[in-house]
Amino acid sequence: MRETALVIMAAGIGSRFGGGIKQLEPMGPGGEIIMDYSIHDALEAGFNKIVFIIRKDLEQDFREIIGRRIEKIAPVEYVYQELDRLPEGYTVPEGRKKPWGTGHAVLMVKDLVKEPFMVINADDYYGKEGFRKLHDYMVRDMDTQSDVYEICMGGFILANTLSENGTVTRGVCQMNPDGTLKSVEETYGIQVKDGRLEASNVDGSPVQVSLDQHVSMNMWGLPPRFLDELEKDFPRFLDNIREGDLKAEYLLPTIIGNLVKAGRARVRVLETRDKWFGVTYREDKEAVVAAIRRLIADGVYKEHLYD
Repeated sequence: MRETALVIMAAGIGSRFGGGIKQLEPMGPGGEIIMDYSIHDALEAGFNKIVFIIRKDLEQDFREIIGRRIEKIAPVEYVYQELDRLPEGYTVPEGRKKPWGTGHAVLMVKDLVKEPFMVINADDYYGKEGFRKLHDYMVRDMDTQSDVYEICMGGFILANTLSENGTVTRGVCQMNPDGTLKSVEETYGIQVKDGRLEASNVDGSPVQVSLDQHVSMNMWGLPPRFLDELEKDFPRFLDNIREGDLKAEYLLPTIIGNLVKAGRARVRVLETRDKWFGVTYREDKEAVVAAIRRLIADGVYKEHLYD
């Protein structure tokens, strides 16, 4: 059977979380963090190795809190996303502190990952269904040598991804009749307020979305050749940053959306009805702990995940 890797993006600053390292907050009764449940579900689905994308300054905490635990049950690799990891001839603009985004994070695994791989966020709980569906597609249906990039995506239902503690940003999807992705647009300020669903473009102007639309939660299944695309495209992104813009990001949904529009990628959207949860705001932690407790009570997970 084809080998597959799980790549976890864990280098985010997490500024909205209130200064803590939200990826490393204990959520389960045995001190498990959200990543523990994702890794458990991925290994159960058939993934063969785990690759963590972290910041160098997080390494010691990361290894102590989760790395050494996971190393006992699966092959583990680490790569580092740092601001100065740039192509030759480029330098970090003065005053830039924000990471370069999810596309840059995934580019860091280029010399390490040679098999089809799934990308997820460290601080999101995705549920079991998405891991199973993407793994099966990557093993059985993904043509890794096709001229058109064969990609799959976990298609979450917007209503299942909202936070009760503030607005969220989601990649809202438009679909083709055959179940492939037509487009994905980063949509901001999404919340239900006074019984109405609100959302906006990046400039703050309101946009229409519906609770039953598919959204991207950065759960992508990618062929290894996609890393060559990221490497070739990143300098173009850097060259087109407006002068003085210290927050521009090289984002996976935008990169993949542009490839789809150009006819150079085909994305199979694999719907999952599992409820997403995560810690965008510190106030979300209580809800996440309660949600994990319910999953344990329903028999989805053991009380202590690794017993």
